[in-house]
Formats: sequence, C-alpha cells, structure tokens
Amino acid sequence: MSKSDFKVAVICSSNMNRSMEAHGVLRKNGFNVKSFGTGEKVRLPGKAPNKPNVYDFGCSYEDIYKDLCKKDKAFYTRNGLLNMLDRNRRIKKHPEKFQLSNERFTVIITCEDRVYDHVLEHFTTVLSFGNEPVHIINIDIKDNSEEATLGAFVIHDLVTWLYRSEDLDHEIDRLLVQYERKCKRQLINSILFY
Repeated sequence: MSKSDFKVAVICSSNMNRSMEAHGVLRKNGFNVKSFGTGEKVRLPGKAPNKPNVYDFGCSYEDIYKDLCKKDKAFYTRNGLLNMLDRNRRIKKHPEKFQLSNERFTVIITCEDRVYDHVLEHFTTVLSFGNEPVHIINIDIKDNSEEATLGAFVIHDLVTWLYRSEDLDHEIDRLLVQYERKCKRQLINSILFY
C-alpha cells in the first residue's frame, strides 16, 4: 500500500496542539494525514483558568490568531499560543470537528482517553457498519507544547510501524504490544468496520 492510500487521522480535543503537531510531522514525512478535534468548541487557555478563549470549529487559525493579538499580544506570545497558531495556519486553514467528517481512514490516532471515547461513540451512533476496517489507537499525550512535540514523534514512529506491516489487520495486536514496550506508553486500540 502506498503512503497516499494509507490514510491517517490524528485527533485531540480542539484540533489545536497535539493533533496539529502530529499532523505537521506526519505530513513532512509523506503520510496522507488529516487532523481533527472532538470537543463541542475549540477552547484555548485565557488569562484566567475559568475564562478560556472559545471558538467555533471552522473559525480560521488566522482569525483566532488576530483575535488573541487584539486581546493581549504580549500575553499570548509569552504563553506560546500565538506560536502554536502560527504553526497551525501553515498546515491548514481551520480546526475541524471529527464528528462532521465523512472521510474514511486506515488508522485513527487519538491523544487522550476522552477523545478516544468520543471517536468510538461517533462510530457506534452515527456511522453504518460495513466491511472496511479502521484501527483506532489511543496514545495519552499531555496537552502542552513539549509533550505535543514529543508525542508527534511517538505518533510518527507508530504510524511508520503500522504502515510497514505486511498485513496490518492480522498483525496489529502484536505490533502494538511491541510498540508499547518500545515507547513505554500504554496504548488502547479497537478495530471497527465501516
């Protein structure tokens, strides 16, 4: 299977940090990749813990960047949000919500248990089941800049292993056990059909 036929989705809550960092790394390495969020809204830290910046999916990274600059450019530069948004707008136009996509993927990587649960819930309540497999794998990655960068390389390494498999559907369990030992992270996985 070519890299263009091996379709990968990377999903976090808001399609801002973890999924976008992995999206960039996978794309640079030639993978056919899309990234998504599963939350109700796109949430970014604000100046107070109880006052996040909230945007709709589909609001462009450019518009979010400009909005934060208007609110307090120095503050959002110091906390890294403007740098993150600058990276994001070089990768794609806006955050996308997974539940609104009808695309099909070979592998879906989620970045936290809650997001993994949202993806499984979406498949069981919305999509009709067929005979095309999709492998859904969760790797817990903390939602901060350093962990997102490290997590992107962990995801790239895992996706490369899976891509190189002669028969992914039959080898997935063995590959994931080996990968857990290698990266010292617990993985959760499911296979569904659509």
